[in-house]
Amino acid sequence: MNCTVCSPTLPDLPYTNFSSNKDMTATTTFADFCATADARNTIELNVRKWSLMLCDALEQDYIESSIKRQKFFAATSNREYHEQQIEEIKAGKDTYKFIIETGRKYHKIIMVVPNGDRPASRSVHAFVDKKTGELYKSASFKTPAKGVRYDLRIIEQREHVLENCDWAGCYLYQR
Repeated sequence: MNCTVCSPTLPDLPYTNFSSNKDMTATTTFADFCATADARNTIELNVRKWSLMLCDALEQDYIESSIKRQKFFAATSNREYHEQQIEEIKAGKDTYKFIIETGRKYHKIIMVVPNGDRPASRSVHAFVDKKTGELYKSASFKTPAKGVRYDLRIIEQREHVLENCDWAGCYLYQR
């Protein structure tokens, strides 16, 4: 004799008739997860390396465009002043720097502008997703704009970015 208090019978309700026989556990085993951990870590390290390469390319573009601008002005007026400015730019004095600040999800590429005796001003140039290498234009200091601009994992896109990037960020506008 079964006790109805200890093992009650379930009423025949509509939602009890449709139970799933599918296995609800994850299909990835712990061994698979561990095996792919190295690949994930390698991608994240490569994304960091590519972000640093982008910072270097942006700094180089700023130096080249500044020298070009000073040469243009030297041809029109005050040649000695502009030649002195070119030498200071080549020496790295008061040039823009691009640094990376790593957040929870993104590498934030920040442009640091020297301000003489005052603290340097900072603005976000771009965001790079740490796990996927996707490059975003910045919408604000804290958030990227919607829409992936480039994927740094794809060799052709990465090479295009490194060859065509400019310090002002024009390459990040929608294509």
